Amino acid sequence: MKYSALALLRGALSAHRNWVPAWRSPEPKPTYDVVIVGGGGHGLAAAYYLARNHGVRNVALLERGWIGGGNTGRNTTIVRSNYLFPESARLYDFALKCYEGLSRELNFNIMLSQRGIVMLAHSRHDLDSMARWANAMRMNGIDAQILTRDEVAARAPLLDMSPDARFPVLGGFTQRRAGTARHDAVAWGYARAADALGVDIIQNCEVTGFLSGAGGRVVGVETSRGRIRAERIGIAAAGHSSVLAKLAGFRLPVVSYALQAMVTEPLKPALDTVVSSPGTGAYVSQSDKGEMVIGAGLDLFPSYAQRGSFAVLQGVIAATLALFPSFSRLRMLRQWAGIVDVVHDSSPIIGPTPVPGLGPGAVHQLRLGNRGIQGDPRRRLDARARAGDRAQSRARRALPARALRHRAPDRRSRCRRDRALMLAAASPP
Repeated sequence: MKYSALALLRGALSAHRNWVPAWRSPEPKPTYDVVIVGGGGHGLAAAYYLARNHGVRNVALLERGWIGGGNTGRNTTIVRSNYLFPESARLYDFALKCYEGLSRELNFNIMLSQRGIVMLAHSRHDLDSMARWANAMRMNGIDAQILTRDEVAARAPLLDMSPDARFPVLGGFTQRRAGTARHDAVAWGYARAADALGVDIIQNCEVTGFLSGAGGRVVGVETSRGRIRAERIGIAAAGHSSVLAKLAGFRLPVVSYALQAMVTEPLKPALDTVVSSPGTGAYVSQSDKGEMVIGAGLDLFPSYAQRGSFAVLQGVIAATLALFPSFSRLRMLRQWAGIVDVVHDSSPIIGPTPVPGLGPGAVHQLRLGNRGIQGDPRRRLDARARAGDRAQSRARRALPARALRHRAPDRRSRCRRDRALMLAAASPP
């Protein structure tokens, strides 16, 4: 069924009793061409583009819970492509461009709001770092505008701009095309579109192991609903991808951390942009329901707990109240954490796995950014994004994961180290 104003009117005339489910709930078949493990934005996007772009429609998407119930339902809805390094910038800007036409393509309103993102500078070191950051974005063909202190104040009037502020705002930069997108709408839109193309979306189906054939090739999966065989297996399980990789017999060079977020009680429109403070680790936006959505940095110890630590929670609330003193009267409604898989150099890894049948390119690990678990199509690696990134990225991004651990330091590594030192020096004690 095509969603439209006319369809809505027809539904109203029948008291909305004739709507069909957005996607089917089929029983798993014994054999598929492709099985994708993980029913979040990544897995759903991969299934959809396999069917739409490549005609591979005998696909099963397996989700141990419900669609969009993992990281997709635990993010802060921010979509952006303001990344420093060319490889990341190209990948994320490609996905941001996909976002801009996604509602029309999927015939489902993903509620994209390109309200922009403002990055705050709290010191001279921050100003220098952000000038380099913004200029690198421009060289990569991505929009960026350096802001003065007064321009930041005009974009976010609720910020504490007083001379004795705990975190004085000296300026910053903005990406105007960034913004927010409704995370569950993205998942539902992809699920509906993939199902229409013949993909079987199987919920409450946990993968507990892999089936091996001749030569160690993976030929299927063991699940809580029986064995399912497939020519190819893809893993899109976010922070739990390393757990599934271990079941398949290899190790991914990633570490899983909790990344916290929280929302306040709703209030009238007060913040029409996303505000991020790299120096404090806090970022804030206002949802369509009026809630203030607050994101934090990583809990810097490995964890699969979807709650996070009190120390990080306390720190990000303190930073947010220092930036926005008027929020001190708001009540916090709920807090949660998503599990992100962190790569050592904070950039995507695209390459074959050492297990035949599980790839090549079937497992993709992303550093999701320590400023928020961002909206899925911006960070997904679907078929088109993989092709575009391989065509433009340097050969080092396609190295097998094991080779990355032995790469000699290069100029880019030294730049990363210098930037980390600059940010550390700019951060308050």
